[in-house]
Order: sequence, then structure tokens, then C-alpha cells
Amino acid sequence: MTLFQIIMLAASGYFAFKIYEHIQTLKDVNSDEEASMEDAPRTAEAFSTFSPESLIQRADEAFENDDKEKALALLIEANAKDANNEDTLFKIAYILGEQGNFDEALEYYNEALEIDEQNEFVHNAMASIYRQKEEYASAKMHLNASLEIDNTNPVTYYNFGNLLVDMHKKEEAIKMYEKALELQPDFIEVTQELEKLRD
Repeated sequence: MTLFQIIMLAASGYFAFKIYEHIQTLKDVNSDEEASMEDAPRTAEAFSTFSPESLIQRADEAFENDDKEKALALLIEANAKDANNEDTLFKIAYILGEQGNFDEALEYYNEALEIDEQNEFVHNAMASIYRQKEEYASAKMHLNASLEIDNTNPVTYYNFGNLLVDMHKKEEAIKMYEKALELQPDFIEVTQELEKLRD
């Protein structure tokens, strides 16, 4: 597990970060596109000479360097050039969520779901935001949707367990954590949460 994954695991956006990392598109950048991008404003016009693919790669690099504002500006420009890319929409939404712009993030996640309503990663990410907003019914709905799409992902059960803890449903949370461990026995964070609940 990378350092970034460990950091995100401590937050409710852990699953979303893993997917952000997973869907990164890395393509070669033409030499004539190697101009400086420092102090990038969050506007579409700033990067009009770059292709969507180049913008996405630069956004991924900026994100890895913890420059989320620059990554967001690049992704917004990429989205302006290619509005139907659900991966780009996901990344924009994730960064907005990290910045606390929950409502705007949900708008982008919903756009991604309009392209593919069976995207379990988007459902999981939306659940994380609704949990932070303490809109537990909506969070639960999206986690259930994610499990309907793929009921073998231990991280979804972990997220569900965390939600149930927030909802003060201890016994249900334990069942979710146990299911996560059944799927991934070395899931240390789940083991730690179970120990807390059983103390």
C-alpha cells in the first residue's frame, strides 16, 4: 500500500482515492506541450492549447505532487474538451470533495453516473460524501447500489461498517466488518475497528 493510500484510508474518502489512482491515464506528452504550468488558475481558457489526454496526465502528476488546485484546473479544461469522460468527471468530483465542496462534487459524480449508472466506484465515493454530510440514508443507498454491482469488494463492506458505526448500529457494523475480513483476512484497519467495537 502506498503512502497516499494509507493517508486516504484514514479518511472517509479512502475508497475514492484508490479508484482515482487506479483510473489514471498515463500517455506520452508531445514535446511542444512542455510549457510551464505554475500557478495555474481554475479556468478553462488557461490550458486551451493542450489535448484532453495531456491535460489529464498533467492533472494526475499535479495530484501526486499534492497540488490539487492545479490538478482541478487541468481536469476542468479536459472536461470542457471531452465532456463525456466519466474518469475525468470522477477525478474532478473527488478533488472537490477533498476541498470540502461537497455539493459541487456530487453534481460531477451524478454526471458520471448518467454515463454509467453501474459504476460502483462512483456509488462508493458518493456514499463517502453523504456520510460526511451526515445524510446517512443517501450514503446507505449508494453503498447498497455498490454492493449490488459487486458484492466481493472488502473496502465497500469496510465503508459500510464505518457508516453503520456513525449511525450507532453496532451489531450491523460488526457484520459488515466481518464480511470485509472474510474477503480480505489481512485488512488491518477492519481488524482494528472490530477490536474497538468488541472492547
